Amino acid sequence: MARKFVLKSRSAAGQIDFAQDLNAEQLAVATAPGGPVLVVAGAGSGKTRALTYRLAWLVHQGVDPSRIMLATFTNRAAREMLSRVELLVRQKTRDIWGGTFHHIANRILREHGGVLGISPDFTILDREDSKDLMASCVEEAGVDVRKRRFPQKSVLAAVSSFLQNTLEPLEDVLAKRCPMFVRELEDIERVLTLYSAKKLQRQLLDFDDLLSAWLRLLTEHKNIQEMLAGQFLHILVDEYQDTNALQGKIVDLLAARHRNLTVVGDDSQSIYSFRGASFENIITFKDRYPETIECRLETNYRSIPEILALANASVASNSRRLPKRLRAIRPSGLRPAVVPTQDHFVQACFIAEYVLHLLDEGRSLNDLAVLYRSHWHSLELQLEFQRRNIPFHVRGGLRFFEQAHMKDVLCFMRILQNPHDELAWLRLLKMLPRVGSALSRKIWLHISRVDNPLNSACESDTAGLLPTGARTIYVDFAGLIEKLAKLIGPAEIIDMVLEHFYDDYLVSHYDGAGLRREDIRALANFAAQYNTLEAFLADVTLAGEFSGETVVTGPTEQEFVTLSTVHQAKGLEWAVVFIPWLADGRFPTDLAINTQQELEEERRVFHVAVTRAKDEVYLVVPQLYRNRSRRLIMMKPSRFLTEVAQDLTEQMDIEEGLPHLIGGKEPDALPSGEQD
Repeated sequence: MARKFVLKSRSAAGQIDFAQDLNAEQLAVATAPGGPVLVVAGAGSGKTRALTYRLAWLVHQGVDPSRIMLATFTNRAAREMLSRVELLVRQKTRDIWGGTFHHIANRILREHGGVLGISPDFTILDREDSKDLMASCVEEAGVDVRKRRFPQKSVLAAVSSFLQNTLEPLEDVLAKRCPMFVRELEDIERVLTLYSAKKLQRQLLDFDDLLSAWLRLLTEHKNIQEMLAGQFLHILVDEYQDTNALQGKIVDLLAARHRNLTVVGDDSQSIYSFRGASFENIITFKDRYPETIECRLETNYRSIPEILALANASVASNSRRLPKRLRAIRPSGLRPAVVPTQDHFVQACFIAEYVLHLLDEGRSLNDLAVLYRSHWHSLELQLEFQRRNIPFHVRGGLRFFEQAHMKDVLCFMRILQNPHDELAWLRLLKMLPRVGSALSRKIWLHISRVDNPLNSACESDTAGLLPTGARTIYVDFAGLIEKLAKLIGPAEIIDMVLEHFYDDYLVSHYDGAGLRREDIRALANFAAQYNTLEAFLADVTLAGEFSGETVVTGPTEQEFVTLSTVHQAKGLEWAVVFIPWLADGRFPTDLAINTQQELEEERRVFHVAVTRAKDEVYLVVPQLYRNRSRRLIMMKPSRFLTEVAQDLTEQMDIEEGLPHLIGGKEPDALPSGEQD
């Protein structure tokens, strides 16, 4: 039976039967007395339901809705909870201060921001406007970006955001996120100071300013802090494990007077440190609030017991965690299957073939998801799905070859194969300093007049079309084109582009350059299986990836297999989940196992991946990896598999014919999963 949200019958007085509507764990959350309440809510345990009824309980007990604050991470979540509360208590709840932290901050600053010099009619900058203003600050600061590598506007905007949300010094932020720019500390600080001054002068706030200004309001103006802390009799925070240091301090200051603070979250799903989320907020909550009542939501309505057994066992290896053990109410089913494959190419073939098998067995494409640690892990899989005409949707992002850095690199290859590719030339030329749209078109018109634009681009008279300060860089660019034209293998071309041109561009133009560099290196490894550039580009183009084809989804569209990073999949669920690349160095990644803290977050990422599945999990382990020199490298199974008891999983044999479980049930014995 599907578990549904059903409004029970009420008496004439409008009483809510909390005990009938909720399980014992949820009831304890909803009816907890005042004071700090820590709700450790495991995956699939109905935390939204519990929090909704907590709100209803407070209003039902007579708390003035205008004295309640509900902070969520999406306005949609807040609207849904508040509308449910309104149905439950049968009175208007619009006076509740509900919404995202940014939404509530906007409202408060409109009213009280004057003490900070912020006008009530200030303008909120969107991300692109923020970047453009940052670019003008670089220019005004007199930073000569032509003479040295300096972070571009998008990187500076990301540094500014991280700086505000983590409350860390600029030097520490640069050391963590952009170590190559530490030597530019003084100029970066000058640009950011100018950026802040311009915003204040023009009454502009970016998204991060909303929170940092709110914190300043509370810390620099005691009377306003006391007034707001007095106003909010009860504060509730959803997804507390995802709050950053800035949000954590704001919540603590607002709760300082009444201390009626209910936070709901799951430390085992704290996986966003790269965005600035602070694991410390939830793990040290009881240290800051010693009188805390701790409630646990451990009853899982989503997954079968076998899936939860693996999830519990894996995350138990973390030394810093809040005690919790997920319990299933669904009947037993298939154990998670460990699927060893010869290499990463066979891995993609297995997943594609098994998807088709599941369709034959009655599954819907919408029931299926492939969740991977890094976006490049889907490279072979996307092409394999295209070859087999399996519809798929990449959740929360572009298909692999549609990403900007992929298009950049592939354009080098396109002009080598077809020197008359105007679009590729224009894209490449605009990557050069001081070359914009007009100048790139001028250069293209010049080199396109001859039979071979490639040769013309490398001639000295072409460099003469550029301003004096840009000619040296163009000569280096032309020299690279000449070297690339002598290469045959696509992997060699990608390597040379990255080493002699694109790595510098990547670092200065893109936030998260490390992950993008990893993508490009993975592309080179993938390209090593092709002997010619023509064959490689044909495969990529015919697969429909680089054409810019988009996937449109909706209730009336066809079904799709979901491809997603684990981070993009948090909060979602599917009947069947495939988790590929479960080998040390891939999942967990090499980049994320330098410290115990990073390794434990990786293990939480694995926990999130496993708990997205309702009925079946397939843990795919490539045993060999072919690098760009075509050498075979032995892969070690992920420690997340080897550190748990082996009887928690089944081994799957895919050597002969249709994959089948060794010593287990046949995969066509499909349990009927029901959504919570």
